[in-house]
Amino acid sequence: MTITLTVYGADKICPSCINSPGSKETYEWLQAAISRKFGDGGIKYEYVDIFDPPKVHHHQAFVERIFNEDLFYPVVLVEEDIVGEGNPRLKSIYKALEQRGLAPA
Repeated sequence: MTITLTVYGADKICPSCINSPGSKETYEWLQAAISRKFGDGGIKYEYVDIFDPPKVHHHQAFVERIFNEDLFYPVVLVEEDIVGEGNPRLKSIYKALEQRGLAPA
């Protein structure tokens, strides 16, 4: 079983998130924190630049949603569920991973 965690973000910081870390920093921080708690297996990490998304329909559709709904980035998804935006909380992300069957190491 592999769970996909996707971070949608940008190089520039979200205008409403001035004192928050950047999207890339958040992506790297999440990988480190999650691997400390759950180990290195079972999770596939993806980073999608919202200003240059890959030509994959579900990524392009979600980027459009970010702009249409004025979501704060980075937006963190576990599978298809939003588990954090702006300054995501580890507790919410851990809970979503555990609900999908991932157990702490």
